[in-house]
Amino acid sequence: MPESQSARRPGGSVFRSGRLALLGASTALFAVPAPASAQDQISFLDAVLSYHLGTPEVVQFALFTGAMTAALASALWLIRERGRTARQNTTLRARVSALNAQVAKLEALATTEGQRAIIWEDREQKPVIIGTLDPASGAPAERSAFLAFGRWLEPRSAARIDHLVAELRDEARPFNDTVETRHGVPIEVTGRTNGSSAVVRFESLTGERAEHARLALEHNRVVDTLETLQALLDSLDAPFWLRNADGALAWVNRAFAEATGHANSADTIAANVELFGNQALKTISTGLEADGEYRASVSTVVGGDRLVYDVADAKGPYGSAGLAVDKTDYDAMRSELNRTIRSHEETLDRLTTAVAMFDENARLRFHNQAFQKMWDLDQGFLDSKPDNAMFLDRLRADGRLEEKPEWRRWKEGILAAYRAVEPQEDVWYLPDGQTIRVVANPHPKGGLTWVFENLTEQIDLESRYKTLMRVQGETLDHLAEGVAVFGQDGKLRLSNPAFARFWGIEDLLEKESVHIREIAESCRQRLGDAEPWRQFAGMVTGFSDDRADETGRWAVGDTILSWMVVPLPNGQTMITFVDVTATEEVERALRERNEALVSTALLRTRFIRHVSYELRTPLTNISGFTTLLQNPSTGPLNEKQQDYLGYIASSSEALKLIVDDILDLATIDAGIMELDFAEVEIEPMMREVAAGLASRFGEHNLDLVVRVAPDTGAIFADADRLRQIMFNVLANAADFAPEGSTVTFTCERLQDGVVFKVRDRGPGIPAEALKEIFDPFETGKPGRKRGAGLGLSLVKSFVSLHQGEVSINSSPERGTEVILQFPQVPPGARVAAE
Repeated sequence: MPESQSARRPGGSVFRSGRLALLGASTALFAVPAPASAQDQISFLDAVLSYHLGTPEVVQFALFTGAMTAALASALWLIRERGRTARQNTTLRARVSALNAQVAKLEALATTEGQRAIIWEDREQKPVIIGTLDPASGAPAERSAFLAFGRWLEPRSAARIDHLVAELRDEARPFNDTVETRHGVPIEVTGRTNGSSAVVRFESLTGERAEHARLALEHNRVVDTLETLQALLDSLDAPFWLRNADGALAWVNRAFAEATGHANSADTIAANVELFGNQALKTISTGLEADGEYRASVSTVVGGDRLVYDVADAKGPYGSAGLAVDKTDYDAMRSELNRTIRSHEETLDRLTTAVAMFDENARLRFHNQAFQKMWDLDQGFLDSKPDNAMFLDRLRADGRLEEKPEWRRWKEGILAAYRAVEPQEDVWYLPDGQTIRVVANPHPKGGLTWVFENLTEQIDLESRYKTLMRVQGETLDHLAEGVAVFGQDGKLRLSNPAFARFWGIEDLLEKESVHIREIAESCRQRLGDAEPWRQFAGMVTGFSDDRADETGRWAVGDTILSWMVVPLPNGQTMITFVDVTATEEVERALRERNEALVSTALLRTRFIRHVSYELRTPLTNISGFTTLLQNPSTGPLNEKQQDYLGYIASSSEALKLIVDDILDLATIDAGIMELDFAEVEIEPMMREVAAGLASRFGEHNLDLVVRVAPDTGAIFADADRLRQIMFNVLANAADFAPEGSTVTFTCERLQDGVVFKVRDRGPGIPAEALKEIFDPFETGKPGRKRGAGLGLSLVKSFVSLHQGEVSINSSPERGTEVILQFPQVPPGARVAAE
């Protein structure tokens, strides 16, 4: 520090000198050895304290003294800890030496021959293997091979050890088991845990322990084998049983228990229930005592059904064992097989194809009637069951076979079919002109089935077929209709000249295998449009399962062609074309005429409706004013005026009836007439209509006779329309019947309805007029009162609406009879008539 600064600090020189003195005293204090005696110590302290110290020096001295004291204390603690650590290390070294000695002993013990241990210290680390096993046991020395237990242990033992080791490592579950190697050597396996480690020890057994383990394994093997056999026997549908030396049941399988109505073997043994009856059991026991075994068929009742079993029982050292096989179905199948064979033979006997079966010794076993008839063989020869060579010789002797240059060699070639594997086929040409197809089918167990098929008719049919095909080809070539047949691949199979002419493709069809696309392209180039052929191509080459006929028309230039696509078998398609140009023109003319007629009929209907409704208003006024003028309260009228008013009233009423008839007819023609069906009593209505026309019949001195059958009853009809029908028919009879004659009005009951008849003795209706008698506005032959000609037309329409029938029988000699037939209940009784 600069001098100027130290001079300015108060007491600066004193502080520096005091610090130096304190440092010197401290140094002297620690440097000078401590006095040995108390007196020396006192002298020493006096010497030290004789120094003159200021406040700063004291503070610094105190701090220095504290630091030195702490340093001394730390040094003393470190020295003490070092000594303790040294003592601990000495103790640990001693323990490690003891443990090493113990491990050395354990390793020496473990490495002795006859045991081997696997130690898992950590799940993530590989196990440690120490020790060895006897090589005779088959245990491998290699580590990886030893850990693969399935390689050197018996499979069941290996699976069991894998399971036990997994439980030891996962659940710390100890175990002790005896296993067997693939060499048949027993090994004791012990599993234990120690802390986090798992130890499995394999120890070879010797002496009595090895023998005991071997016996235990043998016992387990026997038990497992027995359980396996019992499981196998339980799976059988055939009852099985074991009996002890006393003849009592010791064990039965599931089939035996179920047959006796029990759930398992234990319940059956406890119940002491037998499958067979006492007599059968006694017979079985006698057979066992005599021969040591028993085999026979025994019947018993199981589940309410009588079954037959093939029983096999054998006696042994322990007792006896038996098995029963249900042969009921077998007997039934054998019977069914025999019936099937007989049925097949009967079926073959009814065939027109000749069939003969020869057994493995080449002797005839079966033949049908067609065989005997074809070769004309006597029954005695066939019943002697001749061999095949004798059969051929007989045919040759009877002249049924053509002469062969080398008969023996030919016969040997025929009989070689017995040594063949595949069926042999040949054709025989008989002397009588027949052609026979011969098939020799070898049997798997020897023998042959000969099939003789007469091809004479088939060849004749083929000839006829070819002739027919040629005729059909000629016919197609001369048809005016174009025909083309395409395969599923779209290629043309068949066509006629008309087809080529319609589409102008004569040059194209000169090629072979013309595809439908080529025809479409040709039509596009020539006609500028190939749309129909694109459609045809889709129909021909499509994969639709449900193919149906399709039709249409297409204009080719000035020609209109009607086409039809017809699917054929085998995926082929036929397309036909017909020139309908003239027909199209006729149809067009007919359609135009029909449209004109429809328009005319519509105009007529509208006109009739309009005129009819327009006539109602003036008719109503005329009738009203006529009634008003006839009323005395209106004023007096002279006799002539009264007559005129009567004419006006009657004419108005007649005109009103005509208008009503016209409206009814127009309604019926329009299809909007509705009937109100109800039950109508027939006789009262007939009497009512007859009474209403009594004055009209009286004017001409006519008798109206009404006859109603007692069982007529009622029908379902529209009462108003039925009344109108009767009125019109009777009024028509009143107009045409001769004066002074009789008109009969009858009704009879039919099975499903009634029939009305109106008969008069008039001049009859001409035959030409009968055809038009029911037409509207057709008056026919003039009567006393000429009407509008709507009466019978309305009668026919109303009867038709009732689903009935109307007919007229007329002749000059017998007069006219109108027959009206009505159903009891019309089919449309609940709906509006159309």
